[in-house]
Amino acid sequence: MTLRVGLVGAGAVGARHGRTLAGFPDVELVGICDPVAAVGAALGAELGVPTVEDLGGLLRAGLDAVWLCVPPFAHGDLELAVVAAGLPFFVEKPLAADLDVAVRVVVAVGAARLPTATGYHWRHLDTVERAGSALTGRNVRLVDARWWGSTPPPAWWSRASLSGGQVVEQATHVLDLIRVLAGEVVEVVGSAARSSAAGRDVPDATAAVLRLASGAVGTVSTSCVLPALTAAGLDVVADGVSVHLTETALRVRTADGDLETEPTVDGRRAVDRAFVDVLAGGTPAAGLVDVGEALETHRLACAVAEATRTGSAVRVAAR
Repeated sequence: MTLRVGLVGAGAVGARHGRTLAGFPDVELVGICDPVAAVGAALGAELGVPTVEDLGGLLRAGLDAVWLCVPPFAHGDLELAVVAAGLPFFVEKPLAADLDVAVRVVVAVGAARLPTATGYHWRHLDTVERAGSALTGRNVRLVDARWWGSTPPPAWWSRASLSGGQVVEQATHVLDLIRVLAGEVVEVVGSAARSSAAGRDVPDATAAVLRLASGAVGTVSTSCVLPALTAAGLDVVADGVSVHLTETALRVRTADGDLETEPTVDGRRAVDRAFVDVLAGGTPAAGLVDVGEALETHRLACAVAEATRTGSAVRVAAR
């Protein structure tokens, strides 16, 4: 069986997904659309895939699923149109620049009972599974997550109303892993260092303290003033063990010494492969995150963003 899929968004992330999908022998990438015609045309020419003017053109091409790889502010109407067409879809994180749009999409997907997947590719890393195994049966006491990097070049990223800000757009990956490895966060308090850059209202840095349902505590910090990505990952402290996890490495420290390892799985490829397998009738991979599960991470990210913006304590929205 060959799956016919369409791609919306041909920027850096969309192009990566497009190349991955075009490389699967059981997938036919039927068409590509991007609001910037030249961007879509360039990827289409590279992959030998036709470009279409808009999502409507893709939906008329007879698809089995759609990949939506657009900036945070562009989410909402696209997903609802795909749901109305009765098609499963993959959507890149974050689900939206705000919480209301994300909730509206998830409600529509739930009513339609459609398969979905999201771009939380870190969950597919075998090092994440090993980190979870190292913490099994131990009480987590402390978690410390960070995303310290540069300001991405797209103009929309620098406007919080369009990107959601660095916490929502980037640090969502490490916030997701807090939920996986340490449990749910119930309350956040924080602060921000206001932007020092003209044209950017996303803060230079944020820092927040987290209270977890388990009684554990945590911190998360972000910064976008560095020349390059410097730190992206988290540390977890539990009884008798500490875990340091990034996208490229894992270190587990116990009384017996350190165990250091690197992932053997390409999470960016695995996240696409996992959804293709689901669409072909297979069992969902353990790391696959549908929009309903992604919404819970988005709720946390939005709470952290609000707490750091206002300086007040913010409860994480209930399910």
